[in-house]
Amino acid sequence: MKHHHSHCRMASRSDGDDIGGGRGRRMTGEGRIFGHGGLRFVLLHLISEKPSHGYELIKAIEERLDGTYSPSPGTVYPTLTLLEELALLSVDEADQGGRKRYQITEAGVRHLDENRPMVDAMLLRLNGGVDGAGLRGGRPPQVKRAIENLKLAMRMRLSGEALTAEQANAFAAILDRAAQQLEQI
Repeated sequence: MKHHHSHCRMASRSDGDDIGGGRGRRMTGEGRIFGHGGLRFVLLHLISEKPSHGYELIKAIEERLDGTYSPSPGTVYPTLTLLEELALLSVDEADQGGRKRYQITEAGVRHLDENRPMVDAMLLRLNGGVDGAGLRGGRPPQVKRAIENLKLAMRMRLSGEALTAEQANAFAAILDRAAQQLEQI
């Protein structure tokens, strides 16, 4: 059972650096995640680590932000196109599924190096800050530990045998009870 979070949408900007628009999701109380131009540096950095398809980049950002934010395709793809037009990225021929794989160019590597302070600032946001605070800031250590324990227990239980209908109902009931109890604190 998947719980739906409230989704905030913001007007899309032409430079592709907003956090909303399209189907992008912002599930925290934060404003712009990466600020003006920041998404460009994040995408360039991720591609410098590993040539990737746009979808893989969206998933990588979502994973690094613990699912609190997922950039929309309507934000990521125009930004990738811009980086390609600026010769900071090159694109392999599209595969049979029509997906393009992006690679960083020498100019892209120089651009990252020339903007290292900004790149480092964006990576801190992407990775949750030096002390793990970042976007997830303000969580007491015991709460962070408990969240990680719950995520691990769920992953371990769900990665084994498939749940029976009875087990699935019990699993969902436990999570629903926990959610209700948390709302009362």
